[in-house]
Amino acid sequence: MIKIYGYQLSQATMRVRIALNFKKVAYAEQFLDLLQGDQFAASYKAVNPQQVVPAVVINGKDFALFQSMAVLEYIEEVYQEPALLPADPFERARVRGLAQIVVSDTHR
Repeated sequence: MIKIYGYQLSQATMRVRIALNFKKVAYAEQFLDLLQGDQFAASYKAVNPQQVVPAVVINGKDFALFQSMAVLEYIEEVYQEPALLPADPFERARVRGLAQIVVSDTHR
């Protein structure tokens, strides 16, 4: 089972949720209230020392995955169908570039 620690309005958490829903992968979500400072609790720091969302815990693994793009790569590699990325290498690079705009250039 996959467990996502996230915030309902987090763009990064939404990216992970969208990918899992698109691939029809079951998951559970633990909501953190970032406005209340839940991400700074010792219990969450044990899950993700960076204390940001999302953090994704994969059943049976000793540590969480973090940073949405790395999580999306894991999801794509483990759950290959339906594909998130086009088959053509040029088109895959284009999609990755567009994703980096969203990930890197829209956060302030």
